[in-house]
Amino acid sequence: MTRLPRVTGRELVGALQRAGYRLTHIRGSHHYLRRGEGPGLVVVPVHGNRDLPTGTLRAILRQAGIAPELLLPRMLAWRGASTQRCR
Repeated sequence: MTRLPRVTGRELVGALQRAGYRLTHIRGSHHYLRRGEGPGLVVVPVHGNRDLPTGTLRAILRQAGIAPELLLPRMLAWRGASTQRCR
């Protein structure tokens, strides 16, 4: 099993946006992202600067279809990116 980096919800939302996901709406502290017009919806909790629990991060990656091994190199390149508001 691959060791996952510690990331916040905000960092993960930015990484998913760069991977082709679009922020559809925000409800409370949960950001909803969709890729294209497909049926898949990925929900990311954004609770300030708190890191996501490892199990939550792994479940979100599974829903998004992103291999955990690919996250670490991409997160290092995506750190510091801001999230866009829904349109």
